[in-house]
Amino acid sequence: MQKSDLGQSAFRIAFGVLMAFIILNVAAIVAVVAVNSFGTQWFTGWLPEAFTTSWYSRAWKEFQLGDVLWTTALAVGAVVLLSVLIGVPAAYVLARVEFRGKRLVTLLFLLPLLVPPMTYGIPLATVLYQVNLGGSLWGVILANLVPCAPFVVMVMTPFIEQIDTRVEVAARVFGAGTLTIFRRILMPLLLPGIMAASLLVLVRTISMFELTFLTAGADSQTLVVALYYAVFAAGIRSAQSIDAMAVIYMLTTLVWVLIAFRFIDPTQMVGKVRVQKSS
Repeated sequence: MQKSDLGQSAFRIAFGVLMAFIILNVAAIVAVVAVNSFGTQWFTGWLPEAFTTSWYSRAWKEFQLGDVLWTTALAVGAVVLLSVLIGVPAAYVLARVEFRGKRLVTLLFLLPLLVPPMTYGIPLATVLYQVNLGGSLWGVILANLVPCAPFVVMVMTPFIEQIDTRVEVAARVFGAGTLTIFRRILMPLLLPGIMAASLLVLVRTISMFELTFLTAGADSQTLVVALYYAVFAAGIRSAQSIDAMAVIYMLTTLVWVLIAFRFIDPTQMVGKVRVQKSS
């Protein structure tokens, strides 16, 4: 066996061991939180002395999870809708139109994705509070829109680039207007990309902590911010009820992640389009 083959085998083994170690640690942390959310007392031993589901009803009432989940749904839905309405036309322009400074404009669009949210989150929150939007639901929506709209642009641009411009030209030759072309031709072709971008933005917004934390008020907290306050706010709270809230947050995010990976694979779809086009 050659040295290169031995090196590759050793690398694969080391990488597999490292990945197994990481997965095992993450699974252990999730298991501890999940088990504790059902446990009554857990002072000794590997498992609690008894199990109960009362911590979930207690967390629901104590942390007002009904209102928090409704606020989260409103914020996430608005961010997804506005991101698509802004990002799809912007991606179409960047994919179709050549103009001076296009690379600079593209870089500006992608800049919120390249830098940590906290670096621009504090100035953004300051501006929102100065215009009386900080601490409100609209403040949370606008803050999350800053990285999410460029994310839609990044996802949608490859989809639009794969659509042959001759299809649109042919439609115009036969008298189709801009709205007709968009509704009858572009929308069916772009729908997989729009669904991919929407689901990924949805998951991203649910898990976005920094920008939401800086702009949310008492009545505009999403689930991730409410979980943070439940852990670190003043007062004594049961660890089991906090873990129950954490399980609800994990399940909410996990469901949408599974939906995203079950139905949407942007890289695979773009790759298939390129293969078809090249063949």
